[in-house]
Amino acid sequence: MPKPFIPLLGKKTLFQATLERCADREIFTRPVVVVGERHLRFAEHQAEINAPDALFVVEPFGRNTAPAIALAALALDPDEIMLVCPSDHHITDPEAFRNAARIAAQMATEDWLVAFGIAATAPETGYGYIRRGEALDGGYRVQRFVEKPDLDTALGFLADGGYAWNGGIFAFRAGKFLAELSRHRPDLSSATRRAYELGTRVSAILRPDSDSFAAIEGESVDYAVMENTDHAAMVDVSMGWSDIGNWDALFRERQLPSDDNVIVGPGEVIGATGVMIDSDGPHVTLIGANDLIVVVDGEDILVTARSAVQRVGEASRCKDQ
Repeated sequence: MPKPFIPLLGKKTLFQATLERCADREIFTRPVVVVGERHLRFAEHQAEINAPDALFVVEPFGRNTAPAIALAALALDPDEIMLVCPSDHHITDPEAFRNAARIAAQMATEDWLVAFGIAATAPETGYGYIRRGEALDGGYRVQRFVEKPDLDTALGFLADGGYAWNGGIFAFRAGKFLAELSRHRPDLSSATRRAYELGTRVSAILRPDSDSFAAIEGESVDYAVMENTDHAAMVDVSMGWSDIGNWDALFRERQLPSDDNVIVGPGEVIGATGVMIDSDGPHVTLIGANDLIVVVDGEDILVTARSAVQRVGEASRCKDQ
């Protein structure tokens, strides 16, 4: 199953935790879940507890985040405030998240497109960054967005103190987002609207028209809108955030202060530190090799240095999937 629907940290999946953070109906309205056709069954089942009122917008195939967010916006009233939350992130301080959401929502009523600027605690090269500009009521104007930097640049950002991680969490008025998308990506906007208008809705499941959706040139919301609009703003938040973007990030989230290693499933580590074993069956014994990740999933076995986890996608088995 895809990452959002796996209980990587505790008994709840990342998707379930995302819904739970937004379950208070005095603060949040019913969620709109944009999901691929292949994954709808997972999302429906896991939403039963915290979001039985969810509306599902089912994409026939992926076209990146700008069309996905546009589909959700089209399903809402233009004046409703959208809180865009990737469902595969881990947040240890949900109250800090909700406080930031309240501030961002207020800014969004003034037609700012608000990004969550997550407190940078390390020179991460796998994250995008946001540079704070002039102060606004509740947040800051965005001076610029920076894509994944090299290590020296990331170290400079951390020392500077004026940069935050871009976690892909946003708040804006639905109508304002659609207007900005139409302004900066008119073809993408019109194709998405056509797919939505020609789509079908049965109960709580909305399916855009497949042929029209196929005509959309996919693009991220950052490239399509946020880096182009003159209404980009940000709110600062420190909420124990991680996108669990690779096995090393998962190791760091799982590791307890008292333990050098992480073992999930049958396994043992002898004379080594910085090791994670995650096995769903065979017993794994690792001796004298530091900073390794060993994952056993059925008949598939992954062994990687923690420093090389970004290269997992190069593996032929991963490409086949």
